[in-house]
Amino acid sequence: MLPSQPLLHAAVFALTALQALGSDTFIAAVYEHAVILPDATDEPVSPDDALALMNKNMDVLEGAVKEAAQQGAHIIVTPEDGIYGWRFSREAIYPYLEDIPDPVVNWIPCTDPTRFAPAPVQERLSCMARNNSIYVVANMGDKKPCNSSDPSCPSDGRYQYNTDVVFDPEGKLVARYHKYNLFMSETQFNYPKEPEAVTFETPFGKFGIFTCFDILFHEPAVVLVSKLQVDTVLFPTAWMNVLPFLTAIEFHSAWAMGMGVNFLAANTHYTSFSMTGSGIYAPEGARTYYYNMKTEDGRLLVAELDSHPRLSLAAPPAVSWNSFASSVKRLSSNDHEFGGLIFHDWFTFTGLTKPEGNLTTCQKDLCCHLSYKMTGKQDEVYVLGAFDGLHVVEGQYYLQICTLLKCKSTDPNTCGQPVETAETRFEMFSLSGTFGTNYVFPEVLYSGVQLAPGEFEVLNDGRLISKTRPTQPVITVALFGRWYEKD
Repeated sequence: MLPSQPLLHAAVFALTALQALGSDTFIAAVYEHAVILPDATDEPVSPDDALALMNKNMDVLEGAVKEAAQQGAHIIVTPEDGIYGWRFSREAIYPYLEDIPDPVVNWIPCTDPTRFAPAPVQERLSCMARNNSIYVVANMGDKKPCNSSDPSCPSDGRYQYNTDVVFDPEGKLVARYHKYNLFMSETQFNYPKEPEAVTFETPFGKFGIFTCFDILFHEPAVVLVSKLQVDTVLFPTAWMNVLPFLTAIEFHSAWAMGMGVNFLAANTHYTSFSMTGSGIYAPEGARTYYYNMKTEDGRLLVAELDSHPRLSLAAPPAVSWNSFASSVKRLSSNDHEFGGLIFHDWFTFTGLTKPEGNLTTCQKDLCCHLSYKMTGKQDEVYVLGAFDGLHVVEGQYYLQICTLLKCKSTDPNTCGQPVETAETRFEMFSLSGTFGTNYVFPEVLYSGVQLAPGEFEVLNDGRLISKTRPTQPVITVALFGRWYEKD
């Protein structure tokens, strides 16, 4: 007699779990989604129209889930705003929201869809996970009623949250995260009264999750890694690239390296807003990534990762970020020092006027030191830059940055403006700084917005050095420091 469907599914899930338990690695997937957007309006559409739009996006996401499962992936991350987009007022987004329960309720929406209020999106996501025996990570909207006894209750009587959900290979809801650090345009959402640190256990390590802008803040991002010791971070995002330091693939790869964790970043794809850049990152660099500003195509990425990167023999030792730079004698100021803006922050620059040399430039308590040698120098201007201060544009966060940077043109006034291509090659570089924080993220970006995995390393004394002769012209080399205590 053939086994029943529930028993067959349970057997498949058990086999998958045993296979994962028997391995020190797992297969991860992320999907960069070209989101189908609703018509721009401040007026709410009907629930049926809202669901129709969301189903169009979930049709695409379901195809990616199936393909990832066929390639052996144990988990797939999909983007922030990937189910309905972002063109909403507070009132207009309401028909797209569902009431998402706390995962302690032990709920499989795919098999018990009527247990709570109507939840067609959760039901479908649950079934994607269950039918393909894979963890599915998605971003959607949560609604929670409140009343006048709550002094922070909005006037419309509800909280609305930008929310990540995770369903396990049985389709059970195992994690729910409400975004805490909202981007300035997210007026349709509330943030929770306290930041949430959401983790869950899998057969292939401890996972944590947060969303997009959260990455730049201590809570929840640093708490998950430093205090709760997760192995892998899941990161749905709608990241708008800002060269030269906050390009998605560049910063996310650097964050994984600086924090010593796996990082699964799934971005939306919308080039009009400079949204692209997804990747699967390990502490030693990118395993795979995608950056495409030329077409409106989505992309599935699949790669193998260590289940417990902290225990890996390849895990890097702790770095003393200011050790080397503090030993370097500060040079006197020179005629080639000047100021310039990068993303609204005033940097101190020193020009690289010779094919090789040693330079130091300082701002406040931060001194940046660079040793370099160029080869085949073109008619391009490079500078060493330093910034030590509070960034106050789309949020407030304290930065310390040392950077080797290509200027947009030979006019020094263009230094700090976005640049995507370069021609000058370097034989070597070594960059360090007198950082006041231990949270420093190393970045190397080549011409054409390409990463340089395996071609640079961070030494224990805080130097970011070229490990081999760089294979491509350099756009920027940076040590991006976040001094959380000074925010």
